[in-house]
Amino acid sequence: MRLKDKVALVTGGARGIGRAIAERYVEEGATVVVADLLADEARQTARDIGPRAHAVGVDVGRNASIAEMDAAVFAAVGPVDILVNGAGIFNMAPLTEITEADFDRQFNINVRGLLFTGQMIARRMVAAGKGGKIINFSSQAGRRGEANVAVYCATKAAVISLTQSMALELIKHRINVNAIAPGVIDTPMWDVVDGLFAKYEGRPIGEKKRLVGAAVPYGRMGVPADLTGAAVFLASDDADYIVAQTLNVDGGNWMS
Repeated sequence: MRLKDKVALVTGGARGIGRAIAERYVEEGATVVVADLLADEARQTARDIGPRAHAVGVDVGRNASIAEMDAAVFAAVGPVDILVNGAGIFNMAPLTEITEADFDRQFNINVRGLLFTGQMIARRMVAAGKGGKIINFSSQAGRRGEANVAVYCATKAAVISLTQSMALELIKHRINVNAIAPGVIDTPMWDVVDGLFAKYEGRPIGEKKRLVGAAVPYGRMGVPADLTGAAVFLASDDADYIVAQTLNVDGGNWMS
């Protein structure tokens, strides 16, 4: 077990990729806290995973909520060894229809929330003096611009940049910060994405999802379990000399 006796916090852990990572971390010997805005789903996920999983509600868009989560996690399981910044949202619109409110909301969750969650947990890691691992979630959308997805792409590009800056600052404390950039992953969020593409590109429901899956060199869309190997590796001692990197896990969609 590669994460034996480690404590991991996974934001956005109630469903999709976050849930798959939480499940895999427990299999690898960790104690896991599932944190999510969907607090009831987080609690059910923790119950489903078993006794080494805990749950806490959090709205990463509010610093007060992040602080409450941090205090609750510390009281329940002690200092965190591994943070997975998985919480995020998606929306899209043509450039001429982007609203200030939607811009602020996506940056608030995807960038600001990630930064201040990382800050809060890093403080605990530094104080504990044991090092740690922080894994941020970007996207293939952070590697390039996409029509009708300007704001989301910008948030995920910002995550790559933040990952680099956080990593260079924290490695002196033996805290490794890296990121994962998934490709198209079949989660409940992708059904929302597909509906938005149908709206703005005039497609039938399901067509965009079918097309992007067929375009992946591997031959299909990813599933949440496809991300867990990278998440375990970056959280393990095997990744001690990996700093400030964003690892593509996308079936070959993007080469860098």
